Amino acid sequence: MTNSIQSIALDKLDFHPDNPNKMSKVNFGKLVRNIERSGRYEPLTVRPCPDKADYFQIINGHHRCHALAKLGYKTADCIVWDIDDEETDILLATLNRLGGLDELAKKLKLLERLSKRIVVGKLAKLLPQTAKQIERLTNLKMPSAPANINAKCFANPLVFFVSDKQQERIEKALSLVESTVLGTPFGGRLTAEPKAEITRAAKRAAALTHIAGYFLRRTPNGVNRSKIKSEI
Repeated sequence: MTNSIQSIALDKLDFHPDNPNKMSKVNFGKLVRNIERSGRYEPLTVRPCPDKADYFQIINGHHRCHALAKLGYKTADCIVWDIDDEETDILLATLNRLGGLDELAKKLKLLERLSKRIVVGKLAKLLPQTAKQIERLTNLKMPSAPANINAKCFANPLVFFVSDKQQERIEKALSLVESTVLGTPFGGRLTAEPKAEITRAAKRAAALTHIAGYFLRRTPNGVNRSKIKSEI
């Protein structure tokens, strides 16, 4: 496979009909603003169009192409791959899906630096997170060292955002588990720590684990999706 970067006219780019990747209007708006603000974007990945001479078929970068057209660009920087239909299908199924996860501590450092230079409202128009999510993340305090749960494992941070109604239900469930199941002492089985050393964070982690375990025991052969949807 040979690679080359070319500037190709947008009207010479064809969208692959089986591209499975979709982007929300909100995130597409952020993509447009990022390209408009910086003038930079990752080159599109294309191949020579198999059934149209002098045309190229987009493999990765459909939304970038739309964004460039919206901003008035006439051409796009593209990486041209000479690949067959089978390899194209593999890439369509993987390029937009293979990726890693944010390392929380480094993510917080990035957001902290950015929020010192750019107001949160403006930052939210460029980043995947909303303004409220950015505020919560920048106010999140990471422990100086991993919190001990027991002698054999350390705590891993989980960060997610919920509505006020969801938070109320979650807090109620955690409190019930803490007071009933974990109160004698701490369930007697979820941790080996003496009761005096148990932190509130450890209690809540154990309570959430107990709720998850209860759910998994009740649905060993699959999830009743309609019932869950009605209860959310």
